[in-house]
Amino acid sequence: MVKADQVKKLREKTGVGMMMCKEALTEAGGDMEKAVEILRKKGATKALKHAARGAKEGLVASYIHLGGKMGVLVEVSCETDFAAKSKDFKELVKDLSMHIAAANPLYIKREDVPNEVIAKEKEIFKAQVQNKPASAIDKIVEGKMEKFYKETCLLEQPFVKNPDIIVKDHIASYLAKIGENIFVGRFTRYQVGEEI
Repeated sequence: MVKADQVKKLREKTGVGMMMCKEALTEAGGDMEKAVEILRKKGATKALKHAARGAKEGLVASYIHLGGKMGVLVEVSCETDFAAKSKDFKELVKDLSMHIAAANPLYIKREDVPNEVIAKEKEIFKAQVQNKPASAIDKIVEGKMEKFYKETCLLEQPFVKNPDIIVKDHIASYLAKIGENIFVGRFTRYQVGEEI
């Protein structure tokens, strides 16, 4: 049985998604070096070398949900025009636009959440747990903040087509296929009747 701290360590070492790390460790019988080798053979770590390079190509895609009551525009970037035109990249962008329509994230990653929003959420969470022991309040608030990030940040949300993985790991699985840096630049979600 592969332990969570082993998966975390492999992820930190390689930058590859959690699920791919877990699968590699399972296949390697828990051996860290073998797991790295397995990931390298799959091409997953190759894409990491590209991570420092700029991603100036990509696609802006739209998704209109059945009935035309909801729509999404999303910009996903990669390094080359060749990759942007690939079937795999287009498939990923479509997946992301459908996910945004279904899950309604507010931010791309936790670093995008404004400080005032974080402060307000913490204030609300602290008020909710005032009856708990003082020593436990910070830990409870921290747990509630983690849940907040998972609900509101695109990269941390469970992927709608496969809730066993998060969106960040779904994107990471395409890094290996495409062999380039990929990131979500921005998105907008519209819904009829929504307040502006």
